[in-house]
Amino acid sequence: MFVQRFDKTLPPAAMPLAISIVMPCLNEAISLPHCIANARDALNTIEREFGISGEILIADNGSTDGSQAIAAACGARVVAIAERGYGAAIIGGGHAAFGDYLLIGDADGSYDFADGVAMIARLLAGADLCMGSRFAGGIAPGAMPWKNRYIGNPLLTGVLNLLFRSGIEDAHCGLRAIRRDVFVALGLTGAGMEFASEMVVKASLKRIRIEQTPATLSVDLRDRAPHLRPWRDGWRHLRYLLMLSPTWLFGIPALAAMGVATVILAIALAHMLGLLPGTGAFGTSWSLVAGFLFCIGHLSAVMAAATHLHSVNEGYRRMPKIVRRYARLLTLETMLITGAALLLVSGCGLGAVAWEWSNGDFAALSTPLPLILACVLGATGLQTIIGGFLLAIIAGHEARFVATARQDARVASAVPIDRIAA
Repeated sequence: MFVQRFDKTLPPAAMPLAISIVMPCLNEAISLPHCIANARDALNTIEREFGISGEILIADNGSTDGSQAIAAACGARVVAIAERGYGAAIIGGGHAAFGDYLLIGDADGSYDFADGVAMIARLLAGADLCMGSRFAGGIAPGAMPWKNRYIGNPLLTGVLNLLFRSGIEDAHCGLRAIRRDVFVALGLTGAGMEFASEMVVKASLKRIRIEQTPATLSVDLRDRAPHLRPWRDGWRHLRYLLMLSPTWLFGIPALAAMGVATVILAIALAHMLGLLPGTGAFGTSWSLVAGFLFCIGHLSAVMAAATHLHSVNEGYRRMPKIVRRYARLLTLETMLITGAALLLVSGCGLGAVAWEWSNGDFAALSTPLPLILACVLGATGLQTIIGGFLLAIIAGHEARFVATARQDARVASAVPIDRIAA
């Protein structure tokens, strides 16, 4: 988690600085003069159109080519960011910025900060986050590798929109604008390239107002390979999206596994009890598979609840209204009682199976289905009890998983201002 802090003094300008153009920088000596001049032109346009001033902030990530001196000579403010990574540099720059609105763009010359004027206009009109869309603005020949343009970006943006319903055309555009208070409130932590997805995902989860405008992408000015590594960073993006979506990572697989298992076991039990004709298609093998699926599905459901609660506590997801409606039932005691009841039923079932087995001179059971059902109930009961304690620990060692208004107020008073969600 990013925890670096900055001691900020008041900006020297007579006019309050409302805009901070933040550029992450790592050895960009060749392109920095162009980017800073381009950003200066954008600030002049913003001041002329909206009457607000701004600054250019270079978030340097340990450059060794003299980028810091070049940036300072060009009139930019340089802030050293110790933690390495694209995301870490932007987060550090965002926290160090003076402006109320942040315009974020790369320092390699691939983006035109003039496109950010429209983004700032959207923020001033009420938007919280404005994303650039390179597919709407235009991509110059050679500016984006084909695998990024036709595979990586569409695939990852599509997954992001599927999981989080963001409605964004280009979730990985490096030119974007955001209100600084929203930036801080999102609690962004991604140090690497996954930061680009994290901002959109957490903004979507918090249901803040997201808009988008066209952004152009040009061939960058560097004489070296880009920092982006398509396959490595693509995987980092994808795994990060999954980790931020407990519903899709745990919840939906849980429902699918438990649903299939329930159907198989119900049909097998109906045939065993004579409620359906014949012996049925689901014999011992299928019953064992169904038992396995149900136990794994139940464990996945517990994990979905735990990770969802964790994300709520971290401040980047809202608690669903239906969960708050039944908050009184969501307690450690409820899960302990439920787990104990399942264990009791399981014990009775195992006892009945043992009694039938002994009465049959300990011969092989005619059907293992009752034994399978009893074991599934027992495993589910134990997982419910263990899961209850896990949820209680995540809830802050509280027996009630969903905080009351009084608990919310107590927690909020103890959380630093940059961790409180808007």
